[in-house]
Amino acid sequence: MEPLVTRLGEVYSELPPGERAVVRVLLDDYPFAALGSLRALADRAGVSPPTASRLVGRLGFGSFAEFQGAVRAAAREQDHSRLREFVTQRPDTHRAGEDLRTGMEGALAAATEPLLATTAACLAEAGGVWALGGPLSELAAEYLIRQLAGLRAGAHRVPDSPPARARTLLDMGPSDVVVAYDFRRYSADTARYVHAARSRGARLVLVTDAWESPLADQAEVLIRLPREAAGPIAPLTHEIAITELILVATASRLAPASRLADLDALAHDLMPPAS
Repeated sequence: MEPLVTRLGEVYSELPPGERAVVRVLLDDYPFAALGSLRALADRAGVSPPTASRLVGRLGFGSFAEFQGAVRAAAREQDHSRLREFVTQRPDTHRAGEDLRTGMEGALAAATEPLLATTAACLAEAGGVWALGGPLSELAAEYLIRQLAGLRAGAHRVPDSPPARARTLLDMGPSDVVVAYDFRRYSADTARYVHAARSRGARLVLVTDAWESPLADQAEVLIRLPREAAGPIAPLTHEIAITELILVATASRLAPASRLADLDALAHDLMPPAS
């Protein structure tokens, strides 16, 4: 068990009721409950931010930011421990499957109906949609664009090279939406592109993890996924599942039947003749 979790359990009986409520929220949803804002944590516990802040001080931290830093450090160590366990012990595919199932349930729970509706409105109404991701999450971005291009015009994957990326920014403006998939270890290339797009007025839909990308404060729509790893691998499964929900919600706003039929006919026409 993590030292912070142990410490929360040790001090619980000594705390006043308000701080106990904060501890219950932290333990019920650790570490994710600790990774939002102080006000968000206090709201979940039904107490004031100063009450949550007093608990942080009682635990020996000088600020809520310092407390969050400790939570993140413990989470990183847990990831490293999982990797060490994976390479030193016999692989357990049953456990990996359970981890994937747990993570999927959390991911689907994070994609609430209001959040999907807001995301779908952004993608359906945008002048153009540009998607990008990091070394692995770029596959989710590619999947989004391949499917979205069948539903509407103006759906593009952000190219890889800096000169090509610069050209996409020339005509970008407030009617455009950037969809960024950004997970630990957060991509500096993704951040540079998003900041440039935001400076030209583009809106941001951000799909990230519970630790939250540094781009979170730039996002008009923020989708936070709990990423439960199956062994040492990053679970792309969750990102694809959320992407499919986004696509279903977007399709419901576009009535794309005619466009999809046209796409099928064009694809058939371009097929080489049978030999």
